[in-house]
Amino acid sequence: MARIAGIDIPKNKRGVISLTYIFGIGSSRAKKVLAAAKVDENIKVQDWTDDQIAAIREQVGSFTIEGELRSEVQLNIKRLMDIGCQRGIRHRLGLPLRGQRTKNNSRTRKGKRKTVANKKK
Repeated sequence: MARIAGIDIPKNKRGVISLTYIFGIGSSRAKKVLAAAKVDENIKVQDWTDDQIAAIREQVGSFTIEGELRSEVQLNIKRLMDIGCQRGIRHRLGLPLRGQRTKNNSRTRKGKRKTVANKKK
């Protein structure tokens, strides 16, 4: 099992797929990394040589990934909440941010339904 950027990437998958297990690397960036390291993207990780792994590590090191990226995202969210903009308020309330309706859907953000009792007559 190859270890890149502190993550054990699966050895029985193709290189382009296994690199996406690293937070901050999607499929397009994985293809760019493998192209820059001169590694065929269809070769499985278990068939990589030590030189290829070193070249991939060097390419991946040039990006902001994993813990550093996670903390950067959290700081951006905290900044929005501190300045009190619309997106920050929605983050604070745990509601969807990007204009979705909340009357029927958005259960992922709002959580489990909270039943409100009717007023007695």
